[in-house]
Amino acid sequence: MVLQNLKQAMVKNPNAHPLLHSDRGTQYTSKQYLRLTTEAGFTLSMSRVGKCIDNAPMESFWSHYKDEAYYDRKFETYEALATSIKEYIAFYNLKRYQTKLGSLAPAEYRALAA
Repeated sequence: MVLQNLKQAMVKNPNAHPLLHSDRGTQYTSKQYLRLTTEAGFTLSMSRVGKCIDNAPMESFWSHYKDEAYYDRKFETYEALATSIKEYIAFYNLKRYQTKLGSLAPAEYRALAA
């Protein structure tokens, strides 16, 4: 299923060269996965062995998304869900203030660090 989804995404976004993060599941360490992603020009990122904390930032993001923008909503179409995710990513990065970042939004925090 992972390879099938990647191939579909590549057809829909032929010029994309994303950073693709995964855990160390067998589907992500297979030769077929490595060949497909390498040929497509993807940058791969993988959790370190025994370091589940590597996934913590993404797990946290999706947890916030589900709590703040997904639960208690019904999406009639895939496009409506995709739009909701895109809007939340913009909100999360530009307007969602976080205590751990000194009460700044992530984009503001990164701008100060630059």
